[in-house]
Amino acid sequence: MKSLIIPFVLFTALLAAPPLWLLQSGRTDLLIADFWLWFGVLTGLTFLAVATIVIGGGLNAEKYAQIFLGATVIKLLLCLSFVVVHLLNHKENKVVFASNFFYLYFLNTAFEVYVLLRNLRHQKLK
Repeated sequence: MKSLIIPFVLFTALLAAPPLWLLQSGRTDLLIADFWLWFGVLTGLTFLAVATIVIGGGLNAEKYAQIFLGATVIKLLLCLSFVVVHLLNHKENKVVFASNFFYLYFLNTAFEVYVLLRNLRHQKLK
């Protein structure tokens, strides 16, 4: 679990850099009003999913793929629920919202896949 914290913090910092640059350059029209809330929610869900994958895979290596798929599906369903609620309650520019959401969602999912591949490689070496 300790080997997960440093890569996750680095990943989160890299993920936050482009939106911070947009804020500093005055291009707030490219970010939704609740961007940092979405950032926190998706990053938190990713951390929970990755922690579940690492801990669950450590307890039962044979179920590693099922744990990964389960955590990813639960994260997907929660994200879609948040999207529906958000779009019903807020009038947003749909293109900006979609680009912000997919930026956060797909890069967080890529980090999950990175953790999966890194852990599978370590299991294969044992």
